[in-house]
Amino acid sequence: MTYGFLHELIWHPPLAFEECGGGDNPNELELQALWFAGAFGRNFRTTDGRGVKVVQFGEWNRGAGPDFFHCAVELDGALKTGPVELDPVAADWEAHGHAADPAFREVVLHVVFCEDARRPFTRTCEHRDVPQVVISQHQLADALNRPPREVAIAHPGRCVFPLKGLSAAALTELLDEAARHRATVKARRWMRTEDAHGRDAALFHATAETLGYGGNALAMRLLAQRVPLASLKPRAEAVESLLFGVAGFLAPELHEQAPPDTREYLRGLWEQWWRNRGDFEVAPERRIPWKLHGQRPANHPHRRIAALASLVAVWPQYRRLALARPFKAKPVLDFLGGLKHDFWSRRHTLTSSETAQGLALCGRTQGLELLANHLVPLALWEDGMKFKDYLKLRHSAPNQKVKRCSIRLFGSMMLAQPWLRRVAHHQAMLQIYHDFCLEDFSDCDACPFPEQLAQWR
Repeated sequence: MTYGFLHELIWHPPLAFEECGGGDNPNELELQALWFAGAFGRNFRTTDGRGVKVVQFGEWNRGAGPDFFHCAVELDGALKTGPVELDPVAADWEAHGHAADPAFREVVLHVVFCEDARRPFTRTCEHRDVPQVVISQHQLADALNRPPREVAIAHPGRCVFPLKGLSAAALTELLDEAARHRATVKARRWMRTEDAHGRDAALFHATAETLGYGGNALAMRLLAQRVPLASLKPRAEAVESLLFGVAGFLAPELHEQAPPDTREYLRGLWEQWWRNRGDFEVAPERRIPWKLHGQRPANHPHRRIAALASLVAVWPQYRRLALARPFKAKPVLDFLGGLKHDFWSRRHTLTSSETAQGLALCGRTQGLELLANHLVPLALWEDGMKFKDYLKLRHSAPNQKVKRCSIRLFGSMMLAQPWLRRVAHHQAMLQIYHDFCLEDFSDCDACPFPEQLAQWR
């Protein structure tokens, strides 16, 4: 029996009318980022039954008006070009005044994440009907690789005893299968982004998202989408200034807050940003939502943006290693660990003083996260890596999510210890937790996983 078979046995209660999860949905910026990344695919049906294929996802709008410009969609085979607007609910079209706003006159598609039983009309100021697509909650859950609601908590589950009863060989086989399944899910997500924007852009988005782990994954993904790699390559001398400027970290008062030995570096960023800001500046209402509080200094977004800029500067070498076939993990980890920057190798933020000791721009933990969530799944998908080599990757320490999974599945961190050594098994536990613990709304009582483990034996 494969893990995929166990996953298929999850029961989803039928819905008489699918509704959105309200506050449980991601915020609007994250929904937009998922759409732009191609996370929902290219092919849809409008609310009136017409087939839609997204040919081109377009460009982020940095000002007022529709969310994306220069889009192309096929509507029942007929090509339409123009903006695309995303809203959490269908009624937002009217509530936000789009129907009367000339800026929305050319919109070719309205994408929403909650269908309204009243079926409100989506019309422009010229009374033209705008085709509407509804992204279902299950499509959203698949794109996020999690159910719409998170209800499980970190206490031992009913699966602790059946898992304890499995032999070491059977449990290893189960975790290996779950890791394979998760890698397939991750690879499909990559392929959607590659299909939408190309291979280099997919790597750029994946790298930025990984650098943002710890609270700013969405913010870094938004940054990579708003400053595309293709726009950075011809502006090699301005890469850092463009990333910091679009991120919103080049405020006028920054120069006064910075230590004297930082101001020269800032002056260089400002000079480049002012030359290019007309093509990249974002309207205040579309600013990227950074999480600045509760972050360790090494995780500050300033440092993560600096790391991304440093990788752009050596992109050909980085790309060659990251997408090598056959794929080797060690050269990538060594390359990331060896990144240096004259300023950022001794600074935490744009306003902090120089540190006595050097700082790694990209630590081993970040490198392993990039491998586990993006590069290894893609390599396995493309037959560029053997699963046995994936199993050789060792993890230094579990993060908070893995700790929660360990307690839920095994009863304690101590009991889970034999299965915390491999990167693949970290991913396996996360997948089981997502597929069963977070799908269960009965606090374990009705979860099918413990009974299905008997079949596994």
